[in-house]
Amino acid sequence: MISTGELKKGVAIELDGELWQILDYHHIKMGRGSAQVRITLRNIKRGQTVERSFQAGTKWPRASMEKRPVQFLYHEGDDYHFMDTDTYDQFVLTSDQLGETAQYMKDGMTLDRTSYQGETIGVELPVTVDLVVRGTEPGFAGDTQTGARKPATTETGLVVTVPIFIEEGDTIRVDTRTGEYQTRV
Repeated sequence: MISTGELKKGVAIELDGELWQILDYHHIKMGRGSAQVRITLRNIKRGQTVERSFQAGTKWPRASMEKRPVQFLYHEGDDYHFMDTDTYDQFVLTSDQLGETAQYMKDGMTLDRTSYQGETIGVELPVTVDLVVRGTEPGFAGDTQTGARKPATTETGLVVTVPIFIEEGDTIRVDTRTGEYQTRV
């Protein structure tokens, strides 16, 4: 069981017989009455997002998710092909099921497959990924303002704001949780 005091972003809970992932939450204390928690939830199977309020202290069953290592093979249109590294079974997820995760995936990359009661829910990225910059504007010597930044397009199509010294062909490390530039590799 998980209570309102143990909430974390990304945790999956069972609510009304369905599987929901916590996207965001806020504790609210009114002048009178008990505290409430406003939670933004995403239905894992349907992708629907809702916002609901609960009394502080409410408990829900924590969804027991199974994680296994998988390898991303390739993508074809909206289909992304993966292989279980233990059993060599292949499976396909659509871009709708992956959401923003697809922008960080490179061929041959190892991820964690998340499944619930034998059904694949999605894949979990590592905390950081290294991506090659495919397109960016050149930085000029006069652009020495502290913290000057520019957009850069990576090999996967992800657009990241980077410092002006980053050039095409550079490999950069990107935080998959925030989508922000970390360092040049």
